[in-house]
Amino acid sequence: MKAGTFLHFASFGIRTVLFRKKDPILGTVIVTDKCNLKCKHCSVNNITAIIHPYEQVKREMKILYDMGVRILFFCGGETFLWKDSGKTIRDLVIEAKQMGFLIVNVVTNGTFPIDLPEADLILLSMDGDRERHNAVRGDTYDTIFENIENATSDNICFYMAVNRINKDAVKDVCYAARDTKNVRAVSFNFHTPYPDTKELALSVEEKRECCEVIKQMMKEKVPVFNLKSAFPYIINNTFPTPCYQCLVIEDGKVSTCGRCIDVPGLCEQCGYFFVAEYTLLFRGNLKVICEMMKTYLKYI
Repeated sequence: MKAGTFLHFASFGIRTVLFRKKDPILGTVIVTDKCNLKCKHCSVNNITAIIHPYEQVKREMKILYDMGVRILFFCGGETFLWKDSGKTIRDLVIEAKQMGFLIVNVVTNGTFPIDLPEADLILLSMDGDRERHNAVRGDTYDTIFENIENATSDNICFYMAVNRINKDAVKDVCYAARDTKNVRAVSFNFHTPYPDTKELALSVEEKRECCEVIKQMMKEKVPVFNLKSAFPYIINNTFPTPCYQCLVIEDGKVSTCGRCIDVPGLCEQCGYFFVAEYTLLFRGNLKVICEMMKTYLKYI
């Protein structure tokens, strides 16, 4: 991370904690909900299957920037399906950097060739060993690893949503992140139970067992892009929600924290590790603050 970027985020954090401000710093633009997969845990793909126009996406990026967002995510659907006016997702990343965003990340399912060296991180969905990943996402495991092998940069971070199907494969994904070329780390979430996927949600005890495995992986120096100081809050869903420092914009609509906020009762069952980490950070949790500084400096 560049010194100027670190100083900007440090200044933002200090102001937010001291003055209890609710200004945003992280934003996500949903460029499409169109997806080439039908994953068992997903509730937001192919609802409209619309590719949002380039000019609209550009306006939404500017809206977030003017609101103070400096960490930008592009998300789908599947982001690599996004094409409009001769532009691709790579053009959006370059434009976001030129606009002034300090960190620009892209979320993908990894089934398309990966030529995106301009992104700070490519968060690539990896949901277990071959058997359990394919049980969640279809027969995509080998294709994804071929694309990782041929990627043009080492900016990939595995992104695992842990659920009842793949909960016993956490260790497999950790070792794959450690041992696979072009993969920098792994980041975890627990399944957030939208009404049509409630059966995949983990119990408190299952969450605790998964976190124990992740902590053991951290002891083994596996590159995990999460904060163990936040685990007790994540296990018991005792972190404050929503996270006011995070925004999502989709088709012109700005939502605080994420799309989950519109589903009654879902915030209280949130499985997103980063939401817990950010809300605790901006509430002044010293353990989280110290651990986040070390983790972000290591992997971004």
